[in-house]
Amino acid sequence: MICYNVEYLTALRAMNVHFSVGGDLLLATMQVKPSLKDKIKDAQDKDPYLQKMKTKVQEGKNDQFVIHNDGTLMNEKRMCVPNVEELRTEILHEAHYAPYAMHPGSTKMYRDLRPYYWWPTMKKDVAEFVAKCLTCQQVKAEHQAPAGKLHPLSIPEWKWEKITMDFVIGFPRTFRKHDAVWEISKSNLLGFEGLRQFEGPELVQETVDKIQTVKQCLKAAQDRQKSYVDKHRREMEYEVGEKVFLRVSPWRGILRFGKKGKLSPRYIGPYEILERVGPLAYRLALPVELSQMHDVFHVSMLRRYRSDPSHILREPEIEISEGLTYVEEPTEILDRSIKRLRNKEIPMVKVKWSHHSPREATWEVEENMREKYPYLFPEPVR
Repeated sequence: MICYNVEYLTALRAMNVHFSVGGDLLLATMQVKPSLKDKIKDAQDKDPYLQKMKTKVQEGKNDQFVIHNDGTLMNEKRMCVPNVEELRTEILHEAHYAPYAMHPGSTKMYRDLRPYYWWPTMKKDVAEFVAKCLTCQQVKAEHQAPAGKLHPLSIPEWKWEKITMDFVIGFPRTFRKHDAVWEISKSNLLGFEGLRQFEGPELVQETVDKIQTVKQCLKAAQDRQKSYVDKHRREMEYEVGEKVFLRVSPWRGILRFGKKGKLSPRYIGPYEILERVGPLAYRLALPVELSQMHDVFHVSMLRRYRSDPSHILREPEIEISEGLTYVEEPTEILDRSIKRLRNKEIPMVKVKWSHHSPREATWEVEENMREKYPYLFPEPVR
């Protein structure tokens, strides 16, 4: 063993370490050094732009760049990365996919790389690399205004010419498993009986003028509300044949996408656009597992898919019941009570259901619950 370090030799003598030479010996050396740095240094010699910068530095015509002691061209304290796609991709991949990086956004990733590396289109390349990350496209939320500006319905010219209806979903599920409200614009109707009046040209003209005034007021109110909403929304259009992701948060709890809770993806797909339906909706080519869902979606529920040759697309594991519902089971008895009627008393239990919080617990008849779910009552009936 050959060692020229005085500190190491002194430490070995203090420990009474002795060395002897035997017959079966193996001499090996190991040196750890960054390979990426050497790759960048070697590739700089083949990059015409960086070679031009080196020449200017040597001639004293460029103060921004400097040449390190080992011959590496630096932009101040940052290593200049040559125009080699493999090298730049390796740097971006390490900064984004490494376990300690945790898929940062483009701004954070650029700030992390900027103190150490430099190339002319670095900020643009970082943004494009992050935008094409398949995991980020499926999991991360969009920090932008919702897509699709308000598209008001036209004012009908005659009664019953148009009948509109609204479906409002996402409410807490009721005891009868309902979680939506259906509203029809003609739901509030009144019956009137006409009275005999004298009619003349002046009355007819006044009626026509009043109708025009009402229409103008409706149009003004409609335009005003549209302007308020459109301030917080953005235009977004897709082409037929383009692939998009589908936002699945409205169906969480009804559909399972392989994982539960926060681990489930925000978007699934991508799926091809088959047809544009109206100004703000698109028809998608859904897989067989989602054939029971309506295939037309608002533009705000879609997200453009940015393809990359490295993407390996796998369909998520989707579990869905025939009625787009999931089975609710009682999980716990929270409280008991007695409902007193005129001639009898009915024992009641407060039941917590699966997929619901304790605040959504319901009061049920104890006798019925014992019959359907005996596992909730380990104690015998007294």
